[in-house]
Amino acid sequence: MSTANVILSSDLESSLPLVNKGKVRDIYSINPSTLLFITTDRVSAFDVALANGIPHKGAILTILTAHWSSVLTASIPGLCTHVLTLEMPTQLPTRLQTLYRNHSMQVRKLVTFKIEAIVRGYLTREAWDSYQKDRTVCGIMMPKGLKESEAFPDGPIYTPSTKADVGEHDEDISKAQAAKLIGSPEHANRIKELSMQIYKTAHAYAWEQGLILPDTKFEFGLDTDGEVVLADEILTPESSRFWKRKTYVVGKDGDGVDKQFLRDWLVELELQGKRGVVLPESVVKETEG
Repeated sequence: MSTANVILSSDLESSLPLVNKGKVRDIYSINPSTLLFITTDRVSAFDVALANGIPHKGAILTILTAHWSSVLTASIPGLCTHVLTLEMPTQLPTRLQTLYRNHSMQVRKLVTFKIEAIVRGYLTREAWDSYQKDRTVCGIMMPKGLKESEAFPDGPIYTPSTKADVGEHDEDISKAQAAKLIGSPEHANRIKELSMQIYKTAHAYAWEQGLILPDTKFEFGLDTDGEVVLADEILTPESSRFWKRKTYVVGKDGDGVDKQFLRDWLVELELQGKRGVVLPESVVKETEG
């Protein structure tokens, strides 16, 4: 497999100071209020980055985030996101601008909240596993008789989790625990409110495109005016599950257009959570497609 078009790491040659390297994203400081996010082609699963990447993945995630930012802010009054522009910073040499264009976006610098705001609309995967054991999903008791992949009868549910450091695992938490981590009941309520609004808006939009959004996770931060702002990647296959609507059937797992194929491959070979795993070309192509 050729790696000529795969960006596994960024190097701005001291043009901008590096702030952080995450599992898939490298972050640089442009000025005190603006960051540069470079989304690489690294791929992560089960909180671990794998050894090789997926061609064009970083560009797809970046463009999707910008698209969803535009859709959501036009549809939800009062919603702000951290996305500023896909234009490259002028501080970078032309060669680097060309290399990282479409992988990069300038974003507002925020104080991020240490939770992941998860919204689930359908009984699938880990939620389905939990339901079969004791009829709960993240501690929430559900009605009897639900089937796999069924939409929750009372609508989507908010199930926050911790936001673990690189290499560690997120853990489900209660709304009260989330509020404690956030540090403000007002901000906690706002995050929940926005998460539910965003999910419902995105679900309706995806439905019209022939897709179903079973669940997703959001991250939020606080700006200098004290406003809660939607941050990080937005409704990408990294942060969300998508199914093809035309093949959706209650009672069986959905036909995914996300990286579930990759997760399933890792589980089948008992490689989940292990470092240094190299994806074979067949898995790369299936994930890329």
